[in-house]
Amino acid sequence: MLIPVILSGGAGTRLWPVSRQAFPKPFMTLNDGDTLLGKTLKRAIAVAVPGAVYTVTNRDHYFLTRDAYAHLIDADRAHYLLEPFGRNTAPALILAALAAAEKYGPATQLLALPADHLIRDLDGFKSSVRRASSLADRKYIVTFGITPTRAETGFGYIELGGAIDNNGDLVARFVEKPDSATAEIYLASGKFVWNSGMFCFRADALIEAAQEVAPELLAQCEACYAQARLQTAEPMHFNAETFAAIADISFDYAIMERAPRRAVVKASFDWNDIGSWKSLSELSEPDSDGNAVQGPAVLVDSERCFVQSSGRMVGVVGATDLVVIDTGDAVLVAHRERAQGVKQVVDALRAQAHQAAVVHHTVFRPWGSYTVLEDAQDCKVKRLTVNPGQVLSLQMHHQRTEHWTVVRGVAKVTVGEREMMLHANQSVEIPIETKHRLENTTDEPISLIEVQCGAYFGEDDIVRFEDRYGRV
Repeated sequence: MLIPVILSGGAGTRLWPVSRQAFPKPFMTLNDGDTLLGKTLKRAIAVAVPGAVYTVTNRDHYFLTRDAYAHLIDADRAHYLLEPFGRNTAPALILAALAAAEKYGPATQLLALPADHLIRDLDGFKSSVRRASSLADRKYIVTFGITPTRAETGFGYIELGGAIDNNGDLVARFVEKPDSATAEIYLASGKFVWNSGMFCFRADALIEAAQEVAPELLAQCEACYAQARLQTAEPMHFNAETFAAIADISFDYAIMERAPRRAVVKASFDWNDIGSWKSLSELSEPDSDGNAVQGPAVLVDSERCFVQSSGRMVGVVGATDLVVIDTGDAVLVAHRERAQGVKQVVDALRAQAHQAAVVHHTVFRPWGSYTVLEDAQDCKVKRLTVNPGQVLSLQMHHQRTEHWTVVRGVAKVTVGEREMMLHANQSVEIPIETKHRLENTTDEPISLIEVQCGAYFGEDDIVRFEDRYGRV
């Protein structure tokens, strides 16, 4: 039995301003209209036997993930392990192994797939997974190695040991991202492959390896899992206190560098780690000047530029090797070769506690989404979209009033003791410190314009009394 485990964590800071804390890169839409997460799930389904898929993600991203999966996989096949915050790949995979061993048996094989990889050759992927599965069945912990095509300094490397059989090789050692000279030596030797960050192993093999090389980490994960399994319903939420006690460490450092039975399968598929705007721009077909454009843009006397706009017209004149990204509320301009430095912009925004590091103007919620149309000192204006059958929490505010006007559909509204159905072009006033609720009881999305007036408009001025999504 082979069960994929999709690792959908990380902030994707190098792909700001599209990727942000509340909407990280697995949810980014690519130029073909699909998302990285959607593509990863499709690959997972293609090799899943008997069809179950685990996803490890932040609990704040559960509803985004569930909605992204809705038309791709039956709900009863999708299992979720929800983290209260990031704790790296070693805890994620050990917790997944504990869950799979209990539910499906200790010999269950897990296939770890990061949600930010792009692989187009599905047949080659399936072939490599079959070879990895053959080794995992013999209790090897298997990783996938990518044959280098250049002296890359942005990836870790694996040195190949002797061949095990036709399926793969032993791992001689893992090495960190090298400098240029060392990368050239690795490339010329033919003995090194790039570390893809994908793994295949039996659940019991990982637990046994962790007991041998990282017993303290295993004990921390077992305590966290024991707390979470007291729940009777899925998805599985990990308790913040016991989860915080787990070491923040990668799977490579904790397990792969020290495990006794390690193997590497040289991948027979294409592979792209979407880690920067440079790598993402290379997915687009350039024109005769080397420029690639997504969205409205005009380029004049410019070469080898990548421009992406979510709606506004972008003009570029006399530029070379630039990345220009406009999301409507933020603009990035960077040299293609300095694209990795975007993380420094995000670090500076976080130091300023600037919301542009966290959210877009459009923010997704379990019930739908809202878009900020205006954010001024004396008012804040949003457009709310509530999905069919969804309902906002019963809540009130201490520092603002709200005015709702329905622009599409029929909304069920509660204000104090009153309950009413509002149609398009009808509105209601919500006084300060008054309980209220918005609900969509129809089978079509509804939209409203919300005007907030008062002294403070922060999301922390929400007092919840009842909430379907567990946020009270």
